[in-house]
This record gives sequence, C-alpha cells and structure tokens, in this order.
Amino acid sequence: MVEPPLQEISQLTAVELRNALAAGDLSAREAAEHFLQAIESRNRQLGAFVTVTAEQALKDAAASDALHARLAREGRREELPALHGMPTAFKDLTDVAGVPTTHGSAALEHKPAPEDGALAATLKGQGVISLGKTQVPEFGLTAYSENRVAPPSRNPHALGRSSGGSSGGSAAAVAAGLVPFAPGTDGGGSIRIPAGACGLVGLKPGRGLVPGGASAGDAAKLVVAGPLARTAADAALLMDALVPRDQAPDGGYLANVGQAPEPLRIGVSLDSPWAGIYPFQIDEEAADALELGTKLLEKAGHSVTEAGIRYDNRYPEAFTTAWTAGVGSARIAPQREALLTPLTRTFRRRAQQRSASKVNEALSFLRQFEHDTLAQYAEWDLILMPTLAQTPRPIGWFTGGGHSGEPWPSEWAGDADEDYKRQCEYAPWSSMVNVCGLPAISIPVHTTASGLPMGIQIIGRPGSELQLLQLAAVLEAR
Repeated sequence: MVEPPLQEISQLTAVELRNALAAGDLSAREAAEHFLQAIESRNRQLGAFVTVTAEQALKDAAASDALHARLAREGRREELPALHGMPTAFKDLTDVAGVPTTHGSAALEHKPAPEDGALAATLKGQGVISLGKTQVPEFGLTAYSENRVAPPSRNPHALGRSSGGSSGGSAAAVAAGLVPFAPGTDGGGSIRIPAGACGLVGLKPGRGLVPGGASAGDAAKLVVAGPLARTAADAALLMDALVPRDQAPDGGYLANVGQAPEPLRIGVSLDSPWAGIYPFQIDEEAADALELGTKLLEKAGHSVTEAGIRYDNRYPEAFTTAWTAGVGSARIAPQREALLTPLTRTFRRRAQQRSASKVNEALSFLRQFEHDTLAQYAEWDLILMPTLAQTPRPIGWFTGGGHSGEPWPSEWAGDADEDYKRQCEYAPWSSMVNVCGLPAISIPVHTTASGLPMGIQIIGRPGSELQLLQLAAVLEAR
C-alpha cells in the first residue's frame, strides 16, 4: 500500500478520497488519523466540533480495513460499501450510538444515544466513519450556530464571522478541510444558509426523497437531509448514499453530474414571504453574486428573466407557528428551563400557550401556500435569487451580544424577537422552499473584496435534484 503524503490527502476531493480508499491506495485508518489530526489542530479556533470520537473512529476504521482486506483476498472488492472508509461528522441533532446528542441545549441531560438515528444508520451502512458531532444552535432553531453548550461555530473564511446554521458546525468542518463532506439537515434553510456562508455546495433535496425517520416535532414536514460539500461531484457522491436506489436517476447522481442540462427557463426573484413584516435590504455583495450567477447561467445557454412572485402576508405567522411547535413539547425539567437561550425560551412559552386548533390552522394555511406558490413557480423551470441577503454575520450579531469564544455565561440575555427578525432579514428566501417541499441548492459564485464567500440559490421543480447538481458543476467549471 502506497500512502499519499498528508498534504495530498488534504487536497483530495471526496470523490478522489473515496477512490483511493476503494483501491487500497489509502487505508481507512490513515484517512481517519489524518482528519482527526486536522480537527485537533484547528477545531479550537473554529468551534466546528462539539464532540470528537477519535477512539471509536479508529476502531471503525480498523474494521473497514479488515473488510477491505478480506474482500480483496476473495476477489470481491466490488462489494465494498459505496462510501467505504470515508470520514464524516454528524450535526449534534442527529443521534449516533454511544455519543451524547446535546441538541445544542444546556437544558437537556446529555446522555449517550442508545442507537443510531435514521441518517447516521443510513450512512454508516454505506461505510462512513463518524469522527464526531458538530455544533448546532439550540434545537436547530436559528440561522447561526451559537449556544450555551460549547463555543460558537466560526466561519473558516473569517473567524469573527458565523458559519451559519443550523448545520453550521458541519459546514465549517467541510470548508476548513476537517472532513471531506458532511450530511446536513434543512427545515428552514439549515443546509443552504451555512453553505452560502462558508462557500460550499449545499443541496436541500425535495420532500420525501431522503428517508429520515418520522419526527413528531415536524408536523409540517419541513426537514430533509442533504449534502454539504466543496464540489458538485462530492455532493452527488453523498446523494448516492442518501437516496434509495429506486428513487435515484439511472446510474446515480455522481455518474450523471458532469452532463450539462438542456437550456432552461430561469426566473430571477427577490420577492420574499417575509418582506411584509420584515422589510430587508440586500447587501451589495449579495447583489454582485446574483449578477455574476445570472451572467454565468446565461453564458451556459440558459434564459434568465425577471419573475414576480406574490406571497400571502399571513405566511410569517403560520411558518413561525409550525417551525416552533416542536420546541413547545420538548421534555425539559422545570428547574432547567432557565438554561434555555432567550430565543428558545420565548418561542417555547408561546408554543405552549398556543391551542392545537391554531397549529392546525397554520398547517392548513401552509399547504395552501405550497399550492399557490408552486402554481406561480411553474412558469419557469427554476427560480433564482441570492442564497443570503447579507454577508456572513459577525459572531453574536443576531443576539446583540458577542463573546470571546467561550460558552455563553449563565446571565446572558438577548431580545428574542429582534434575534428572529435579524435571521429573517439575513435569509429571507429559504424557509418557503421547505414549506413547498421543493429541492434547492446553494452554489458559491462570488468572493467579496474582504474574502467572504457569497452564493446563489436555485430552486428546482420536484425531482430536479440532479439538474441542480449539474448546474452547480457547470458554474464551478467556469
């Protein structure tokens, strides 16, 4: 076995790393040790990982190497799992057997999970090796990954800035090279927001494509798992592991990602269902990203025209009701309620005071909103806008606080409604995609003068995940 030098391992794409592991040019243990060393070196600065499971990762890597050796001896190497030996990490909302799931909350007891959740079980079954758990906001509620459990997740491109949320720790880990790729989950922008902030490809698949297990706290069926990766091909590789074969395109996502799609009709829209209650400004850098993305899409042969979308002004209240319903039913001991962040505590109290009929009314409205919005989008093949309206925000910006990187002090307090308002102004084009159950992708296209990445979001029709990845591949090859 010829081991690539460490710097070469760092430079490999996820696809190249997968190929090296499958061929036996690199052992699973060597790969795990390399990325664990990178975590040890950089995580203190980044705050991407909450828990590092080095001992278990090395045991799992040894088992992967033993499997590779046995199948190679028997001439059955083609039976290796699709992601044999690939290191990754799971956000700290996903159960991984034997590892505490903090949900980003100091109010919960952090007991080891008795078994893998659906997402971890699926990817472990495909051969991945988990290196640990990554930082999230409390209960995944916010567009930034700061909580009272551990230091905030910072943006690798500018350590004073947030990596986004709720998959912020995973995005920071991928962008910094601490893992080659990672799964995220997205219920209101939680893959696309950190992908936009960290300069990654982030794909939110359509509703129901990726099996994720039922969630009692997600009555509106908003949440779906998807990839965070540095390239479209790497994202496609992870999609092949996440999506059941009978639901995937012929040959799979990776085999087809390099094919450019036929000319498409793309509608550009800056309309947002949040604008009525939270009028927002679009940063010049976000506008620059949109302009560049538009030019690149036109250069690739697509028609890009203005799209005017009308949204019902009842959306903000209905979405907020559905989004926060689960936190109202979370089991938290009364004496630990004070450990919740102000935003969580505020929305938990409101959720508990809300009647079941109000929740059902909100869910009914969101289904009608979905129907009406899909009817408008149908005039175009795709809908285009910036991923984010602003550059990645400073640490502490949403809460009005800010700190040195230590866990939040117990006396910390903030204005929950101002916090929520700022999030909606920062990411005004994300949550309605979840309500509509559509696939959408964030693609990095621009870097600001100060070195911050900015992306565009493209919303597709049902079943267009491959098409979105193909567009990402076209734009990154420009």
